[in-house]
Amino acid sequence: MRVQKTGVLAAVIVAFAVVVGAIPAAAATTTAWASWQPLAGSAGSFTSSVQVAANPAITASVTSDSRAGQVGLVSGASTWLAEGTPVGAKYGSSRDQQYMNLRPRVDNATSPSTTTYSFTSPTPTSGWTFVLGDIDADAVRIEAIGPDGQALTAEQIGFRGGFNYCAPGIAGKPSCTGSADDIPSWDAGTLTLTGNAEAADTSGSAAWFEPAAPISTLSFVFTRRAGFPVYQTWFASIARDITGSVVDEVTGPLEGVELTLVDANGDVVGTTTTAADGSYEFPGFVATDGYTVRAATPAGTVPVGPGAIEVDLTEADGVAEFVVRDIVGTEVSGRVIDDEGQPVPDVQVSIDGDQETTTDDEGVYVFDEVPAGEHTVVVTPPPGYSTDLPVAPVVVPEDSEEPIQVDDIVLVENPTLSGTVESNGEGLPGVTVTAETSDVPPVTTVTDADGGFTFPRIPGGDYTISITVPDGYIATGPTSIDRTVESDDVVDIDFDIARLGSIDGSVVTDGGVPVGGVVITIVGPDGSVQLTTDAEGNYGLGELPPGEYSMTITAPSGSTVVGSATRTVVITAAGEAFMDQDFTLQAADAPTPTPNPPVDPTDPPVAPVTPPGTGNGALPATGLGPETVTWGAVGAGVLVLGAGLFAFSRRRSNSATRDSDAE
Repeated sequence: MRVQKTGVLAAVIVAFAVVVGAIPAAAATTTAWASWQPLAGSAGSFTSSVQVAANPAITASVTSDSRAGQVGLVSGASTWLAEGTPVGAKYGSSRDQQYMNLRPRVDNATSPSTTTYSFTSPTPTSGWTFVLGDIDADAVRIEAIGPDGQALTAEQIGFRGGFNYCAPGIAGKPSCTGSADDIPSWDAGTLTLTGNAEAADTSGSAAWFEPAAPISTLSFVFTRRAGFPVYQTWFASIARDITGSVVDEVTGPLEGVELTLVDANGDVVGTTTTAADGSYEFPGFVATDGYTVRAATPAGTVPVGPGAIEVDLTEADGVAEFVVRDIVGTEVSGRVIDDEGQPVPDVQVSIDGDQETTTDDEGVYVFDEVPAGEHTVVVTPPPGYSTDLPVAPVVVPEDSEEPIQVDDIVLVENPTLSGTVESNGEGLPGVTVTAETSDVPPVTTVTDADGGFTFPRIPGGDYTISITVPDGYIATGPTSIDRTVESDDVVDIDFDIARLGSIDGSVVTDGGVPVGGVVITIVGPDGSVQLTTDAEGNYGLGELPPGEYSMTITAPSGSTVVGSATRTVVITAAGEAFMDQDFTLQAADAPTPTPNPPVDPTDPPVAPVTPPGTGNGALPATGLGPETVTWGAVGAGVLVLGAGLFAFSRRRSNSATRDSDAE
């Protein structure tokens, strides 16, 4: 049945897809800051999820091996990105909008935390941003993996600059105090943000990014340099509108025509129908390119121009106008379906090589103005499909007015190859997987939030499937598997890897004073290594494979170990971070003096003996045993360190207060 036509169009409208130049982009632009789910789990294994945009939905599951303590969602009531910051000028103020606080895995330079955002669908190439804040005494390396399994370049990650949201003169800034010169530096070679050169714990140091390529997984590897390490993460998006109309070139606007909006991933993200005046609208979609608007062709008509129009919302609203006309000759139509009988849209179809069109959402194609005689319909299978019979004959009789229906052309979907990557019995997101065969170029992908990977509709052949073991993990089985792909799907190609662990601790006196320069020997499955405590009495070792590890302290001269001098831990495939593996030292006990024998008054007097080390340059008598003097020499040094640690502790406390929002 024909769709109702209303009104009369005075002139022929030519189909087009353009952006509106008369209305500034800001007039129809809407911005939104991300919404988060609460942080769940515990230290070393936190989870959450975030929605960056609604249409189409940009959502990600979040995993983090951050340590605990002042981590989680913060309200944004006392810390925000004001409209006076570069990112705020484009996306608006983030005041009262949530952000995420996270920390390192362990507070040392060898145990960074990794926080991974696994997106449900690859992200758009514009229209959204992420911001990293409080990057002052710390460093963050960014790892972004595209849907093809390849790491994004610095240009694709889209660094937009550093700023300080606490600097004076910023319109609408929070009440914190910072310096405009205190901003993180960006190393495009290592994809790393690093705080100020002094590694001083300050306020407001931040940077923002606008990715210019699709992302499947986004990871932040956060390392402490000094101070109290906490960093902040924000996301925001911009949305714009798509409008247009569907008209008949003779009778004017068409009411009730169905339109479909498809994004760059090929997903249908919106449907609507035209109003009485032929107009339609897709409001509030992420400001990126790659959209396609499809208009269903009313019965008895064919498109004038394309039946699907590409739209770019990167800079402004989009418009897609459609025009149809009545069929003027014999209608030749047919369907393209898959081997399960489902329609295959956007398939290129031609007749005699003279006329071309594409199938609509129902897999239907239509030709008119086909002269009488014998003709051949040819279908070009899209990637991932094949067919044994891509052609269909058709005969148009002389003076025929009846529509001619061509037999369905069936496309066979190529088989799918799939599997999982697991660590400690759980799926691991963001792992790059490659499938190679001698017949076609290699293809890559990344594991999803559940650790699954899929190579859909690949040609048959003998494949080698391999994984790239990510940083912080080690393979516990093969990293490549051979499989033959024929007509059926190949599943259960599974890999297993283990997370690397870490050990962290300190050495203090029984009075709580840190002791630097103490040797700790760690023995594990790969051998032994000796560490020396730093000025704050700390030691740590990361990147440790599963196995049993023992830590043994060598007590400095003049001191003894309180309790056992050896600790033992077992790191499993979960990659535990064993913190607070601490040792305590105390001064060695003074030797018990030997009593003098009784004096016989008949014995001759004994000449006094000068103890070794006395005489010229000898220390004056102190009344203390030599072991006490020895410990005093060690203690004098550690007392200085203790004063420094006290100041450091106060600075950590102040920083912690600064980085925690009032809820």
